[in-house]
Parts: sequence; C-alpha cells; structure tokens
Amino acid sequence: MKRFGWTLVLLALAAPAWSASNKKISVQELKDQLNSLHSASKSDEEVALQLKQVELTEELTPATMSSLVDLLPGKLSTEQIYVLEARSSMLAPPLADLPTAPAPDAAAQQAMLAKAVEFATRTYPQLPPLSATKLTGRFQDGVEAIHTYTGANHNLTQNDDPLWEQTRLYVRLLTTHTETVQIDNGIERAPAVKDKTLWGPNGQVASVGTIMALNAILQEATASGNPKWLRWETINGKQAAVYSFAVDKKKTRFAVVYCCFPNTDTAGLINYGGGPSTGGGATGSNFQTVSEWKPFKVSSAYHGEIFIDPDAGTVVRTITMADFKPSDFVHYESIRTDYAPRPVGDKILVVPVRRFSLAEVVPNGDSFAAHYSVRHNLLTEDYKDYQPAGAAAQK
Repeated sequence: MKRFGWTLVLLALAAPAWSASNKKISVQELKDQLNSLHSASKSDEEVALQLKQVELTEELTPATMSSLVDLLPGKLSTEQIYVLEARSSMLAPPLADLPTAPAPDAAAQQAMLAKAVEFATRTYPQLPPLSATKLTGRFQDGVEAIHTYTGANHNLTQNDDPLWEQTRLYVRLLTTHTETVQIDNGIERAPAVKDKTLWGPNGQVASVGTIMALNAILQEATASGNPKWLRWETINGKQAAVYSFAVDKKKTRFAVVYCCFPNTDTAGLINYGGGPSTGGGATGSNFQTVSEWKPFKVSSAYHGEIFIDPDAGTVVRTITMADFKPSDFVHYESIRTDYAPRPVGDKILVVPVRRFSLAEVVPNGDSFAAHYSVRHNLLTEDYKDYQPAGAAAQK
C-alpha cells in the first residue's frame, strides 16, 4: 500500500480548499465519504471539491491517512487531505483510537510530571549541536485580499476596486521549501535573512517570532499552569499521558510576533465610485490606502497540552494556544510540536520531528474599515536526517 511521505514536495499549487461554512464531520464519516466517492469512480477534482467542504471534529492521524491514500485519485484530493490533517492537528483522535487504561492516581500523575520537567529542563537542553533537513509546507486562503498602494490619492471605479475583488475562500498549498537547519540545545537557530521583503506587502502575513522552547513551556506549565490530567493517547506507537494547562499573561514569557499589517498613519485616500471626494453631491466614498506596514507584537496568556511518555518521562508532544483580545489583528495561533527518538551518529536522541502551526489573522489590520476579512495560515514542518552539526559539510 502507498504511504504518505514527503509528498508535499510533489504537489503543485491547486484550487482553493477551505471555507468557513464547512460541514463538521467525524473521521469515520470522512472514511465513509471517501469510500463512497471511490466506489462511484469520482474524479480527482470532484473528490477534492467534496473535501474542501468539510471540517473534521477529530484528529486525522498518520495511521488513518495511510489507510485512506488508495481512495485519493490524484494530487488535488491528496492536497486536501493534508489540509484536513493540519486543521485537525490540535484535536483529540477518535474515541475508538484512545487507550482504555484507567487514569493513574494523583501520586502517579505528579510523578510523571516531575519526570517530564526533569527531561525538559536538564536532559533536552543538553542536546549537542545538530543539523536536520526540514520540509516546510505553507497553506493559506485569501491570497488576493491584500493590496499595497503608494499612499497617494487614488480614483477607482467599481470594476477595479480591490475592496470588492472576489478573494479565494479556501486554503490552498502556496509553497514548499526544503532546507538544512541548525539546532542548538534543542532550539532551532533562526536562518539568515536573504529576502528583505516584508511579510504582509508580499501577501503572506505570518509569524516571525521564535517558537517557545520546550523547557520554558514545561517550567511555566508546571509552575503556574496548574496541569490537569486529561486522557491517555497513543503517540509513536506507545501510550502517552496527556495533561492540559493554562498560563496567565502575568506569569509567562510567551510572546507573539506577526509581520506585517497596514499602518493607517501613513494612509492616503481612495475615492470609490468615481465621484468627488468632498463637497455637495458626492457620489463616491473615501477609503484609506496603505504605503507602510508594521508588525503585530504582543505578550500573551496561553493554554495547551503536554504529552508524556510515562515510563521514560520524555515529552513526546506539546500544544500551545495563545489567548488574544477580540480586537487583536491575530485571532488565534496554535502550535503543535511532536518529538520522537531518532538515531544521530552513535546515539538515540529525542528531537523534534514535526510541527503544525495554525493561525487566523486580519490581513488588512484596521485599514479599509468597510472591508473586514480574515485569513487562515497553516504551516507544516517535517524534520529528518538528523546529524551532528557540521557532519553533512564534512562528507
């Protein structure tokens, strides 16, 4: 049977793929739908269209994805499975996939947390300098929603006014990128900036902040996040203990940085409709245009989940979800990082193997008051071929 690997690198840009009006379905209902479409010999385009119109209420796990691959007739439907996987990545798997073991008693729960803190604060930060190959897939909707202008006055007609331009309503795969990254003490080193173009003007508002370190998450979650037992779950083929937590804004170093949003202090005027912008009898309307952009920076409370190997005490997954004000330009940001043992030289080390980042932003910021829109960004990052730092260059 075929299996999903680094298939993203083979997927070309495809049609839109997600709408806010999607029907919510379970993983079993997704399986039933795909089997029905397969039996009816539906085309790749038809299957992809059906997948664009659903939203999962449970996690689509790698094992389930592998079982569905033969039901997907082509690259368009395959891309939509990746979208569903990413969008469901913060959810719990179907109940039938969860272990049935009873919850441990309070003492055992605290013992597991203590071992996880020991791993995250002492063992994990002592990882040697490493390099890895990282594949990044960027998914996004509303590609045409952002427009950049000179800041001078513009006269537009209804035929060319970008505020009323039809934008893409569905998430699609924008780009894939493979690179070698350096990891020091378990923290990925920020790459050198080669392209000076700001996110935002280039149509891709996105996070430019650093991922919170594993030791910081565990320290804050256990010190002030009041971890609570949630459930057992199967991760990397083993039973893992899942705890939920929440950290107050006053007790965290958690921060969010997104680039970039329109700066209305530098805005000009659009006269919509062709009429005069001032004076009696005006038939047009005035809107602001944008010539400069600014980042969104905020310290934030957050909540999430910690997944722990109960025997080794290693952390096998973290989920963080930032808490924003309704008026913020970023409505939500959720990040999941998976960890697993991998051979590195003559050692077996627990390292990041996959990351999902989901966000909803207001790409036009507080400009264009008559045109409110949101954008959804999905980012997947897969890591493989870990080596001691410098080993690849020595070959």
